Amino acid sequence: MKTKVKTMKTLVRTSALAVLGALLLAPAAQGVPPHPDKLTYPKFTYQPPTAKEYRTVLKSGPVAFVAEDRELPLVSVTVTLRGGTYLSPPGKEGLAELAGYLLARGGTKSKTAEQLEERLAFLAANLNSSYAFDRGSVSLNLLAKDLDEGLAILREALTEPRFQDDKLKLRRDQLLTEMKSRNDDTADIEQRERGFLAFGEGYYLNRYWTKASLESITRDDLVAFHRKWVDPKNVVVAASGDFGKGVTRAQMIAKLDALFANWPYKGEAAPSVPKPAHAMAPGLYLVDKDVNQGRVSVMLPALQRDDPDTFAALVMNDILGGGGFTSRITNRVRSDEGLAYSAGSGLPGGIWFPGTFRASFQSKVRTCAYATQIVLEEMKKIREADVTDEELQTAKSSFIDTLSRNFTTKGQTMSVFLDEEFTGRFAKEPEYWRSYAANVEKVTKADVKRVAQRLLATDKVTVLAVGKKDDMLNPDPKHPVKFPELTAGKVTDVPLRDPFTMKPMAAGTK
Repeated sequence: MKTKVKTMKTLVRTSALAVLGALLLAPAAQGVPPHPDKLTYPKFTYQPPTAKEYRTVLKSGPVAFVAEDRELPLVSVTVTLRGGTYLSPPGKEGLAELAGYLLARGGTKSKTAEQLEERLAFLAANLNSSYAFDRGSVSLNLLAKDLDEGLAILREALTEPRFQDDKLKLRRDQLLTEMKSRNDDTADIEQRERGFLAFGEGYYLNRYWTKASLESITRDDLVAFHRKWVDPKNVVVAASGDFGKGVTRAQMIAKLDALFANWPYKGEAAPSVPKPAHAMAPGLYLVDKDVNQGRVSVMLPALQRDDPDTFAALVMNDILGGGGFTSRITNRVRSDEGLAYSAGSGLPGGIWFPGTFRASFQSKVRTCAYATQIVLEEMKKIREADVTDEELQTAKSSFIDTLSRNFTTKGQTMSVFLDEEFTGRFAKEPEYWRSYAANVEKVTKADVKRVAQRLLATDKVTVLAVGKKDDMLNPDPKHPVKFPELTAGKVTDVPLRDPFTMKPMAAGTK
């Protein structure tokens, strides 16, 4: 008996080894690579969704993008309003910002600000609002079961905001307090002066609120602004999420239609975003600020996003300085020379008007000139010689491989399509995202060189430097590069601005 059991065990082991051996030999026979890094895969081409799948025009006027997503019992509604801070009249700078802030926080006709806040907290809902440079926004996020009550609150915030006096005073006081620190951070100074250099003193983006303008704004101003500009004719809306048990997409569309139906007053269609008439003047512009780390921006006029060279410009900039550690500026300024923790470039295609190319970094004040020289050298190189095959493919892959990130959730997807509608791209290029990867893939080395030659005229750069002036003009002996030599000797002192009036202060004023 024992012999039979032993024999059976031996047979089982032998059979198992035979099967295992066959399994091990099978891959080799089928041509499977010996190591995972030798595996190859068929090419995958991501196809993004199209806006027309989700787009509808409400009977009450607005265009809406609606997508059902029952993964979580949450729903989100975003109302985007045409018109931005340029709607604030001269002398009332800050009016749009105050109106936008208080739409969701200043109470409604039936609820004080405190009651509204308490009710939203009870519903675990978020109601937010704002006005930015080119648009206003009111958004609602809450549980699906509370959607009808949430939409009623949103409707009242849009049609009958209270603009409670004490909330107006509180927000005004907060902004006045924030003004005091306008000259504390070099990043804020640099961002502000970039705008003045790029667009000019009179452009609306550079009309900052002042102490006088904020103090002149009354509740009546807010009411007049609201009734003039918050109107269904200025609205694009998006909704996504779980619309409630048994509620279909069609029923959600009907709810959105009711949100904007029978508007209680007649507003105006917002005018288009004004276009700047100012042209950047080449040269070096110095803001004297007593800090050890200087900030530098090298700027040139760029493209509007519907320019035929937009995709070539995206790829070119990615290679030059937009691609992080794979880009040339980052490698030279940060990795090779150790002059900055971060350095790179951006070339956004302007939505309403041409954008601005900007290469930037932060470095010790006495090495700012040397780092600027390196940036200019890299700009010249990409103009004069072809990029490598590897650089081109890496840059193109970075755009193509990350395309799907714009559409990870239904909420993200609706936000993208809302923006396409709002900015007019859907009307011009309804298949923009479907053709995006193909347009990137078409870019050649010759295209990169050509667009670099078109955009990167290093003899016409506008250089803004913020830091201790004496040290920036007296460089580190190890790198004796003179800043003025980089801009043909054109140097302009840019004084700090009075934080309460935004007027340039006298030289030496801190």
